Amino acid sequence: MKNIVMGIVAPVDAGKTTLSEALLYRTGARRKFGRVDNGDSFLDPDQLEKKRGITIFTHEAQLHYDDLEITLLDTPGHIDFVAQTEQVLQVLDYAVMVIAATNGLTGASLTLWRLLARYHVPTFVFLNKTDSIGADPYAVLANLQKECSPGCVMFDDPLSTDAIEDIASQDDIALTEYLENNRLAPATIQRLIRERKIFPCYSGSALKLTGVDKLLTGLAKWTVPFTPHHEFGARVFKISHDKNDRLTWLRVTGGQLQAKAELIDGQKANQIRDYNGSKFSIIQTVPAGKVCAITGLDATYPGQGLGVEDNQRQAAFQPVLSYAVDPRGNDIHACLTALRQLEDEDPQLAVTWSPHLQEIDVHLMGEVQLEVLQQLLVNRFQLEVGFDQGRILYKETVTGSAEGVGHFEPLRHYAEVHLLLEPGNPGSGLTFVDKCQTDVLDHNWQQQTMTSLAAKEHLGVLIGAPLTDVRITLIGGRGSIVHSVGGDFREATWRAVRQGLMELRAQEKCQLLEPWYQFQLTIPQEEVGRAINDIQQMKGTFQLGTESGSTTVITGTAPVATMRDYAQKVRNYTHGQGQLECVVAGYQPCHNAEEVIALHKYDPVADLDNTPDSVFCAHGAGYPVRWNRLPEMAHFPYKK
Repeated sequence: MKNIVMGIVAPVDAGKTTLSEALLYRTGARRKFGRVDNGDSFLDPDQLEKKRGITIFTHEAQLHYDDLEITLLDTPGHIDFVAQTEQVLQVLDYAVMVIAATNGLTGASLTLWRLLARYHVPTFVFLNKTDSIGADPYAVLANLQKECSPGCVMFDDPLSTDAIEDIASQDDIALTEYLENNRLAPATIQRLIRERKIFPCYSGSALKLTGVDKLLTGLAKWTVPFTPHHEFGARVFKISHDKNDRLTWLRVTGGQLQAKAELIDGQKANQIRDYNGSKFSIIQTVPAGKVCAITGLDATYPGQGLGVEDNQRQAAFQPVLSYAVDPRGNDIHACLTALRQLEDEDPQLAVTWSPHLQEIDVHLMGEVQLEVLQQLLVNRFQLEVGFDQGRILYKETVTGSAEGVGHFEPLRHYAEVHLLLEPGNPGSGLTFVDKCQTDVLDHNWQQQTMTSLAAKEHLGVLIGAPLTDVRITLIGGRGSIVHSVGGDFREATWRAVRQGLMELRAQEKCQLLEPWYQFQLTIPQEEVGRAINDIQQMKGTFQLGTESGSTTVITGTAPVATMRDYAQKVRNYTHGQGQLECVVAGYQPCHNAEEVIALHKYDPVADLDNTPDSVFCAHGAGYPVRWNRLPEMAHFPYKK
């Protein structure tokens, strides 16, 4: 029996859950074909999902077809919940991406495609709703080949000569095999799919159960089984809570997991659950390749690696809005406790509590996630709360290079660190590099410095927003065998980062970033002029796209700050005929940086938790030294 873990991904309304239900029905896993609009779909069991008609949480199902056993993970479709979808991609062998033949490629579709590429997930494509008016699967296929990959090939059984030639043309070794033998071995095609050079495409209507059997046949024929590690390994992809327990959902990638096995700091897998929809059975052992949920762990998080697995890197998509909680008469600490549990399930909520302001803030992707969060607080905790209008989450970066120095030398302590700060690639976050020689700084002190760099969120010096897209390199420093103790290099390291940023600020080489949307606006042709004027007023860019009947599609980018409320305006001035789709496209230079900086009134020197100043010692006592005097006072040579 061949076992794979497969995810279903798609934007809203492409028919993702309907396809999942069709796969379950056609394989005999369910006797009844569940429907989203009837509220009886197997993979949307939560009451909130039934009410809204969308997938909000990842759910698991088991199905069998021929010699193929599939663990199916149905993921959220709305772009506000893309973080949960991204968590699941880390544990997949394959994915099926559903695209509506009526809508074609949307901004959300392209976002999901890029995520699948980021996690190197081999992908099958199902062009859905081919029976609907206006459906053009071959036009969508051509667009897929243009925008995503020329390796998107329509698969039939048997494969046509044209399809085989298209497949062979994507790989030199395969092309040689085809020219020599006039055929391709199945193993060659399987390899190309696994390497993401070929993306088998199928078409049909999940609702009418057409094309579903062909997709199942293709999955059975063209997938290969998972290859596990010899040693134990697992990756966490979800945290949830039932009435009594905290559940850690993971995929075992090597060895096997046994009940009562110790996993983290003395914590054991008390109970292992094998889920199918909302029901589960308790098992004693999980072999490599399988998915399960376990109780007994209280500090796990999505993306965490266990055993031989490393932790995953930072998620590609981060929230761009911050909202303050209005408790509406509820106990503020009860609200905080509830939100902490939800943050445990979704760390990107980044719940913060200000004792001074008696205020709770949460980070979110958009309005739909905000509405769902409100309803979750009612359903699970009986807390009816409100939120303010929300604020933009800015970031900061640098546009030049500088050496940062941090010195920490109160009495009987000593550490000095020199760091080179340089611009990183857009979207790279913070990158830490060690280029210091051990004859300059002892290896142990270098390790303390690198650990300290990764131990906190570094803030910029313009408004105190998180720092991103910066490469920080350890280039030198000093320690003392007699006086350097634990924590000294942490203090020196953090001060060095801030001192370097202050140097760059003085050179006007610090930059404020804001989140931007990539948008697709579909409106009546008579409103195109109004829309273009609005986009220009919002400091956005645009391209006039295709015209279909009486509507026009406009694509482009615009700041989240200016466009976040525009969807309602579109519905109003088009009398409900217009539609705006927005996807966060990352961070770009802020369109009104001077205004935002002036509004925040941030003083980086007064931020004592993130000080750029240092501490030196003279006459048996420590004394502070301002950041701008560090180059002349540094003990290790400063390279101007």
